[in-house]
Amino acid sequence: MSIFAIGDLHLPGGDKKPMDIFGPHWENHFARISEDWRARVDDGDIVLIPGDISWAMQLDAALDDLREIARLPGTILILRGNHDYWWSSLTQLRTNLPAGMHAVQNDAFDGGAAVFCGTRGWSIPQTGTSAQDEKLYKREALRLEMSLRAAQQMAGGRPIIAMMHYPPLLPETLRAGTEFTRLLTAYGVQRCVYGHLHGQSVQRGFCGVYNGVQYDLVSCDALGFRLKEITLRGSGGKD
Repeated sequence: MSIFAIGDLHLPGGDKKPMDIFGPHWENHFARISEDWRARVDDGDIVLIPGDISWAMQLDAALDDLREIARLPGTILILRGNHDYWWSSLTQLRTNLPAGMHAVQNDAFDGGAAVFCGTRGWSIPQTGTSAQDEKLYKREALRLEMSLRAAQQMAGGRPIIAMMHYPPLLPETLRAGTEFTRLLTAYGVQRCVYGHLHGQSVQRGFCGVYNGVQYDLVSCDALGFRLKEITLRGSGGKD
């Protein structure tokens, strides 16, 4: 089994919302992602999509996008992003998900060779952060711990891989860390993938090892619209 990740697909959700308004490099972006996906992913593999999947506002409008993704090979794990407004009722979502696609929210998924968990996350508090943003940040830290606890109970010594949508750390937080990085280290997470950053902001994404956890920015434009292979420590693969 191989593991891949790619986030921020930003599919149209039933509306004509061309992504190339954000630059010519976005032209036909999902066709390019799909071509790479089909060339590299087998049915026994796992693909992680950490949020911002569809521009749809309601689940009914997002289902065509989800079905389009589910036609691609592999078991697909999705996480909610800040633009996934169609993701409201988890029960309703899971009832309607295509075969081979699973939603991660406040729980964990047993992928065989590894266990997967995660949460959306939120903006990391800075000087002048509002009380509301502080509240949401702390709430997401609680949700991350809930998911990590489920993963730890399920793992039995197997690697734990976490997904987040928002960056769990930024260059200016490397000294002190964040609530997210503290939890990811405490629960022995091996890899954490995240998205959300685009354009010039990609340069602020941290990719590397921090307090024992390997972090990878996997928003699709940061990856050149190619999936990132996530190798497990000790697997002998290249990353």
